[in-house]
Amino acid sequence: MSNIEKIDRDQILSGIYQVIDEINETFQKKENLEKKESTSLIGNQSTLDSLGLVHLISGIEDWIEEAYDIVTVVADENSVSGDVSPFKTVSTLAEHILAKLDKEMENK
Repeated sequence: MSNIEKIDRDQILSGIYQVIDEINETFQKKENLEKKESTSLIGNQSTLDSLGLVHLISGIEDWIEEAYDIVTVVADENSVSGDVSPFKTVSTLAEHILAKLDKEMENK
Protein backbone atom coordinates (compact mmCIF):
# COMPACT_ATOMS: atom_id res chain seq x y z
CA MET A 1 0.00 0.00 0.00
CA SER A 2 1.27 3.45 -0.91
CA ASN A 3 2.10 6.19 1.58
CA ILE A 4 1.56 8.86 -1.07
CA GLU A 5 -1.38 10.42 0.73
CA LYS A 6 0.98 11.40 3.54
CA ILE A 7 3.72 13.05 1.46
CA ASP A 8 4.41 16.75 1.72
CA ARG A 9 6.94 19.23 0.35
CA ASP A 10 9.28 18.90 3.33
CA GLN A 11 9.45 15.14 2.84
CA ILE A 12 10.27 15.63 -0.82
CA LEU A 13 13.01 18.11 0.06
CA SER A 14 14.39 15.65 2.59
CA GLY A 15 14.53 12.96 -0.10
CA ILE A 16 16.21 15.32 -2.57
CA TYR A 17 18.78 16.27 0.08
CA GLN A 18 19.42 12.59 0.79
CA VAL A 19 20.16 11.99 -2.90
CA ILE A 20 22.34 15.13 -3.00
CA ASP A 21 24.37 13.66 -0.12
CA GLU A 22 24.87 10.48 -2.14
CA ILE A 23 25.93 12.43 -5.22
CA ASN A 24 28.25 14.68 -3.21
CA GLU A 25 30.14 11.59 -2.08
CA THR A 26 31.31 11.20 -5.70
CA PHE A 27 32.31 14.88 -6.15
CA GLN A 28 35.45 16.66 -5.12
CA LYS A 29 34.84 18.97 -2.13
CA LYS A 30 34.68 22.19 -4.21
CA GLU A 31 32.02 20.72 -6.50
CA ASN A 32 29.48 19.68 -3.87
CA LEU A 33 25.85 20.57 -4.38
CA GLU A 34 24.49 22.63 -1.52
CA LYS A 35 21.41 21.36 0.26
CA LYS A 36 19.39 24.55 -0.20
CA GLU A 37 16.20 25.22 -2.09
CA SER A 38 17.97 27.87 -4.17
CA THR A 39 20.71 25.48 -5.37
CA SER A 40 20.94 25.55 -9.17
CA LEU A 41 20.69 22.14 -10.81
CA ILE A 42 21.15 23.26 -14.42
CA GLY A 43 22.93 26.13 -16.10
CA ASN A 44 26.19 27.94 -15.48
CA GLN A 45 25.71 28.17 -11.70
CA SER A 46 25.24 24.43 -11.25
CA THR A 47 28.06 22.09 -10.34
CA LEU A 48 26.17 19.26 -12.05
CA ASP A 49 26.95 18.23 -15.59
CA SER A 50 24.29 16.45 -17.66
CA LEU A 51 25.32 13.04 -16.33
CA GLY A 52 25.18 14.36 -12.76
CA LEU A 53 21.64 15.60 -13.37
CA VAL A 54 20.66 12.18 -14.71
CA HIS A 55 22.12 10.56 -11.56
CA LEU A 56 20.19 13.01 -9.37
CA ILE A 57 16.89 12.34 -11.14
CA SER A 58 17.45 8.59 -11.12
CA GLY A 59 18.32 8.68 -7.43
CA ILE A 60 15.18 10.66 -6.65
CA GLU A 61 13.03 8.20 -8.60
CA ASP A 62 14.62 5.35 -6.62
CA TRP A 63 14.01 7.22 -3.36
CA ILE A 64 10.33 7.79 -4.23
CA GLU A 65 9.90 4.10 -5.00
CA GLU A 66 11.62 3.02 -1.78
CA ALA A 67 9.90 5.56 0.46
CA TYR A 68 6.40 5.54 -1.02
CA ASP A 69 6.16 2.39 -3.17
CA ILE A 70 5.41 4.58 -6.18
CA VAL A 71 7.12 4.09 -9.53
CA THR A 72 7.26 7.45 -11.28
CA VAL A 73 9.29 9.14 -13.99
CA VAL A 74 10.49 12.56 -12.81
CA ALA A 75 11.87 13.63 -16.20
CA ASP A 76 9.04 12.83 -18.59
CA GLU A 77 8.29 14.40 -21.96
CA ASN A 78 6.13 17.15 -20.44
CA SER A 79 8.79 18.21 -17.95
CA VAL A 80 11.58 18.55 -20.50
CA SER A 81 9.53 20.24 -23.22
CA GLY A 82 8.11 23.14 -21.21
CA ASP A 83 9.24 26.75 -21.29
CA VAL A 84 10.31 26.71 -17.64
CA SER A 85 12.43 23.80 -16.53
CA PRO A 86 11.40 22.05 -13.32
CA PHE A 87 15.08 21.16 -12.92
CA LYS A 88 16.31 24.74 -12.51
CA THR A 89 16.67 24.62 -8.69
CA VAL A 90 16.05 22.25 -5.82
CA SER A 91 12.87 24.23 -5.06
CA THR A 92 11.45 23.93 -8.59
CA LEU A 93 12.29 20.24 -8.61
CA ALA A 94 10.50 19.70 -5.30
CA GLU A 95 7.40 21.49 -6.63
CA HIS A 96 7.51 19.41 -9.81
CA ILE A 97 7.75 16.16 -7.86
CA LEU A 98 4.94 17.17 -5.51
CA ALA A 99 2.69 17.98 -8.48
CA LYS A 100 3.53 14.64 -10.15
CA LEU A 101 2.79 12.68 -6.98
CA ASP A 102 -0.44 14.61 -6.41
CA LYS A 103 -1.47 13.69 -9.95
CA GLU A 104 -0.54 10.04 -9.29
CA MET A 105 -2.78 10.09 -6.25
CA GLU A 106 -5.69 11.55 -8.22
CA ASN A 107 -5.39 8.72 -10.75
CA LYS A 108 -5.63 5.99 -8.10
